[in-house]
Amino acid sequence: MKLGFFDDVAFFRVVRDPVPFVAQFGIHGVPDVASKWANANIAPDAPKKSNTRGKLTFAMADNPGTRSTQLFFNYGDNRRLDGMGFAPVCEVAGDGMTVVDKLHAGYGESITDRQGKIMSSGNEYLKKEWPKLDYIKSVRLEDPAAAATSSSAAPSAKPSAAP
Repeated sequence: MKLGFFDDVAFFRVVRDPVPFVAQFGIHGVPDVASKWANANIAPDAPKKSNTRGKLTFAMADNPGTRSTQLFFNYGDNRRLDGMGFAPVCEVAGDGMTVVDKLHAGYGESITDRQGKIMSSGNEYLKKEWPKLDYIKSVRLEDPAAAATSSSAAPSAKPSAAP
């Protein structure tokens, strides 16, 4: 993904009731950009961890070879997805799920079957027809190894004793 791809991208499928399920996102809000990425599929991975609360997983159509830019956070125990090839790629750290838990879930599955319209009309359509949706402000990836190196190399500030 290019830096900034997920900026201003909507959580269009947030399902917590009647059973905690998923918060899905990943269709770019600009139709020209969304169409360029629509078939940029990622090779499948076999699940190595289960789809349990806090795991982030690529969404897909009918088979694992259709993974592209859409992902979802698991709200609950979705281990049934493991056998379908949904492979979690990472896990929300710390208390990060408290943020995911606050996403607007009032539309539930009602937007899920409108993904074609989202791709062709983008955020203009979503913001007009579904005004309560939540959006990602921005996403930046950080290399954990580089972050550890830069923080360990940073000078430490020590209080000096007064003479």
